[in-house]
This record gives sequence, C-alpha cells and structure tokens, in this order.
Amino acid sequence: MSKVYAATDIGSTRPMNEDSFACMASDTYVVADGMGGHAAGEVASHIFVDTVQEVLGEASNIDELTLKNAVLRANDEILQNVSVHPEYAGMGTTATLFHADVDVCVFAHVGDSRLYHIHDGKITQLTKDHSFVQDLIEKGKITPEEARNHPKRNMLMRAVGVEENLKVDTGRFGTSDGDIVLLCTDGLYTVVSDEDICRILTEETSQDKAALLVKAALDAGSRDNITAVVVDYHA
Repeated sequence: MSKVYAATDIGSTRPMNEDSFACMASDTYVVADGMGGHAAGEVASHIFVDTVQEVLGEASNIDELTLKNAVLRANDEILQNVSVHPEYAGMGTTATLFHADVDVCVFAHVGDSRLYHIHDGKITQLTKDHSFVQDLIEKGKITPEEARNHPKRNMLMRAVGVEENLKVDTGRFGTSDGDIVLLCTDGLYTVVSDEDICRILTEETSQDKAALLVKAALDAGSRDNITAVVVDYHA
C-alpha cells in the first residue's frame, strides 16, 4: 500500500507555472518542467503529460520500453506542435516518470527534473541531470554546491521536444515497506538540499509531504516553479 502526495507552486518570480504533473490510476507518476518563452514552456509540459497519459492509458503492460516510447511519442507531438505554431520554436520540457508494479519500479528520464528513492533513511538520486552544470561537475570543474548558483544552471543538454533523435534514459529499482519515492523539478532541489529533502520526507507527520517540500523551497527563496510528487510506501 502507498500514499501519494502532490503539490506545485509558481514560485516567487515566474509569471506562470510551466511545470506539469500527473498521478495516474495505473500507479504511474509524471513530472515535467517546461522551457521556452511566450508561454511555450507551459504548452510543452502540458503536451508531454497529456500524451504520456494517453499512451500509457492504452498500454496493456508498462515496462521501461513502454515508458520510453511514451516519451518519444510526446517528443513527436511537441515537434509537430512547433511546426504548426512557429512562435513556439525552442520550447521543450524535462520528462521524469516512473511506474510501480508490486515490488519493482521502472522509470524513464530526460532533462534535469529528478527521481529520488529513500530507503532505510538514506536518499539516492536515481536519475542523471542532462544539464550543462552536471557536465561541469563530472569534469571536475565545479562542485555540486557551486552548481546551485552557476549562471548557466538552467541550461539543458537534453530535453523533450527539441530534436527528433531523442535519447531517453531508463532504469528500474526495487521498493519495500517504508520506502519513499520522489519526483521533483529543479525549483525544489536547487534550494533544498538532498539531506533536508530526506529529513522532511522521513519525519513522522500527518501533513501533506509534497506540500511540506514546496513550502521548504518557498521559504528558501526559490525563484522557479516548484513541483513535487511523493509516493510513500509506509505500510
């Protein structure tokens, strides 16, 4: 048994919320962070979530390939939308989604939204950020702490809806009673550390855990849109 929490907020400075999310009846959870001017980011993230819901709603079985194909279908839909609306050129979105099936979860990922797994009180980031600053971190040019305030921290190296030949990361992981899974956009983790995220999610509380994370990001001064989807596997 699991309990699901979801919350989103526009943040302190953005004119609109370009994040989108979905919690599907098939135990599939999706978070997308749109990018692009003239409201195009909001359009891209909505197209992504709507397309994924349509594709997975028709699927008889959901595995890593199913999730990957849903992302690729959404990629095609966004590119088609740009061809019809050239004013949306340059729009795109991150894509992080996972599906829970008994004790095994599968996921697909593009961009810099994140999927976290908390087990035995320890938090693990399961996805890799496809971002400029992540490349710098891996090359040893900056630290993860420096990446939080880097002027190009929002630059993505990979996103849905930008090019036809999209590479999608996929994977799987196991869960057990007491585990917690979190999907979130960068409006959360750039201002709230992984340690604090873990602390907030593992504290005994009857409050909405996603709302608590969003509040923590707002209290920390997040200027970006903030979205969190929490799946709590406490029995």
